[in-house]
Amino acid sequence: MIPTRLVVHALVREDGTVEGGELYEVAGALGMTDQQVRLCVKRLVAEGRFEVEGRGRRAVLRAVGPGGGLPTVPEAGYVRHAYRQDRGLEPWDGVWHVFAFAVPESARAARDALRDTLTGLGAAPLQGGLYVTPNPIGPYVRARAAELGVGSALTCLGTRDLEVGGTDDPRALAARLWPLTEIAERYEALRELASRPEPGPSEPEQSEPGQSRGEPSERDPSGSGPAHPLARAVELAAAFSEAMLPDPLLPPELLPRPWPGAAARTAAARAWDRLHATAPSPGPRLFRLYAQALGSEPDDPRDTPG
Repeated sequence: MIPTRLVVHALVREDGTVEGGELYEVAGALGMTDQQVRLCVKRLVAEGRFEVEGRGRRAVLRAVGPGGGLPTVPEAGYVRHAYRQDRGLEPWDGVWHVFAFAVPESARAARDALRDTLTGLGAAPLQGGLYVTPNPIGPYVRARAAELGVGSALTCLGTRDLEVGGTDDPRALAARLWPLTEIAERYEALRELASRPEPGPSEPEQSEPGQSRGEPSERDPSGSGPAHPLARAVELAAAFSEAMLPDPLLPPELLPRPWPGAAARTAAARAWDRLHATAPSPGPRLFRLYAQALGSEPDDPRDTPG
């Protein structure tokens, strides 16, 4: 289920605003009620993430603060690396990159932050304070450790000889250390969603007789999902992030065959191109963010949270 706050963030335009009427319309196309939207907006304002002028569908929300309103989108470089892997341009050199650290309890915040950096970069824990990945993330880990003031507590090692619990076969190690089944299921869901046919022009979403504006609207009867193009974009973006963010992007040599990641990303790129072509102008910045992630537009420094 798509969180209501994700819909709000996804509809932020380049000027940092969200039109209330568009928000309620898209949320309704995704099966959300007006009450859900109102409560979500109230929480976002209370958290200091948005300011609001007006009420209900006539309201205008404005994202505030550095990086305000940015949806959860995988980093552009991360996504580009995945597509390079899909094209066979990032072969594995057979080296496992191992990281160990021993940070005292007095620096617990730094220790937790370094651990989050390692897992965020796709490294898997071997035991307390010991992580491994087949990807060369050393420069990023060392930079983060230095930033946290714990660089002297970090040990880095590259090896082609890794054995865990009596297992040394690389593909078996990957299956043991990373939740590949769960990740594959997320990609299958993404592929299925991205491959759904677009609803035709004669299939607009309409409320059923007796349905109030506060009730969720029906989805397209063909089973292709919401007919509203922005609702479909939010749905696709949510599924793409759900599949990509937990993916350690292991080299293809370590993945089971067949692996659904490449097919899902190809389907998502095609679906995103179709949606981008029909997007309103000016549209949400979400379209530019994904265009950058897919490599069709340069990165924009405005998108870096400060």
